[in-house]
Amino acid sequence: MAKAKSGHDPLAALTSRQRHGLAEILREVSQAKSWSWSLPVLLHERSWLRLMQIRLNQLYRYLPPDGREDAPELVRFRTLIEEGFDALQAQQHCWEEFGMEDCQRALRRFWDGQSQNCHGWTLRRYLALVTRYRRSIDAGAIAVPLLVLAQQGSDDFHQLHWVTDSTPTMRHTCA
Repeated sequence: MAKAKSGHDPLAALTSRQRHGLAEILREVSQAKSWSWSLPVLLHERSWLRLMQIRLNQLYRYLPPDGREDAPELVRFRTLIEEGFDALQAQQHCWEEFGMEDCQRALRRFWDGQSQNCHGWTLRRYLALVTRYRRSIDAGAIAVPLLVLAQQGSDDFHQLHWVTDSTPTMRHTCA
């Protein structure tokens, strides 16, 4: 379950000590009575061979998601375009609804952010992680999110994997 689409096992680079630590984390999660923002999230920095455990309530501060494209002004503009408005009409409608300055500010922040690499870590991906984690725990399935962080300066995205006690690399440590 922790395999990437390329077939690469993200746990293969971990040391045996780190794998045993994962087993402890999985035990901790399995003993959790219910969903909580204090559940663990794993961050793997490949360049430093470091595996960190943080709490879900710390993830937003440690790895802030990029929400610029989700600004209400831009979301509304895209919705109007999908509804058949031409770009000028959609822009005018947004100016009336949000104000010209707010619309221009949202657009400027969006375009300024295009030069910054957030490694694909958007608000949507963050919320999807939280939603899946909660559903997993509520369903009694033990899975811990593992974010393999992209290397600084690369164009790669952070990769999200889910570690379970049945993850191929974990089978021998969690039996």
